[in-house]
Amino acid sequence: MQAPEVDSGVDLIFEIGVGGEVSPEYEGSDKYSLSPSPIVGFGYLRIPGLLDIGSTGPEEGGLSIGPAFEYKGERNADDFDALDGLNDVDATYEVGISVGYEWEFAEIYGEARYAFGGAEGVVGEFGANAIYRPTPQLEFKAGPFATLASEDYTETYFGVTAAESANTGFRLDAYDPKGGFKSVGVSGSARYEFREDWFLNADASYSRLVGDAADSPIVKAGDENQFTFGLGVSKRFTLDLF
Repeated sequence: MQAPEVDSGVDLIFEIGVGGEVSPEYEGSDKYSLSPSPIVGFGYLRIPGLLDIGSTGPEEGGLSIGPAFEYKGERNADDFDALDGLNDVDATYEVGISVGYEWEFAEIYGEARYAFGGAEGVVGEFGANAIYRPTPQLEFKAGPFATLASEDYTETYFGVTAAESANTGFRLDAYDPKGGFKSVGVSGSARYEFREDWFLNADASYSRLVGDAADSPIVKAGDENQFTFGLGVSKRFTLDLF
């Protein structure tokens, strides 16, 4: 896709947009729902004399460092027959840092985020993508990824206390998971710049819950195979701040 028309005075490039995503109703669910999904992207930040991170266009490649965000909506047990008897989980917010390195036809990346709210702990993701750009406006990416989560986080979403087990009529056994690898999978995306600085974004993924997450009674009552599909529109902003 085309790089934004920038000069040496550009200090910030970011992207925001909105879309919809079809995804499991909760991690481990075998039922799916459509929900709104924000698009937030970071491209470049320059503070004169202090730092210079990111790049002004995809053709530049190299090292990129930026913020990482994730939001997970509340999980109300009463809304799902499979979770009836479990405690509710409030919305969880995740903030952290992402690091990547891009070549002309491939990239590697990793994220580490701190979670707070409904669940607390540390979560992360790493992966690699092949990249194909048949025209300056069109970009395809696809590759494998893996996710990890700390014990506190895993306990919140996949654990079942003795009291919760009793509340389910022992339909779900008590379970105390540990942290570690949470899922592995593959993802792909397509991105088209249909007018200058405006993008149509499509993405899809398949992941399989693994380790203690996959062994959870919550997942056994649902499905360890998880699919997502998203479609949205975003706009890139280029600012001269200093």
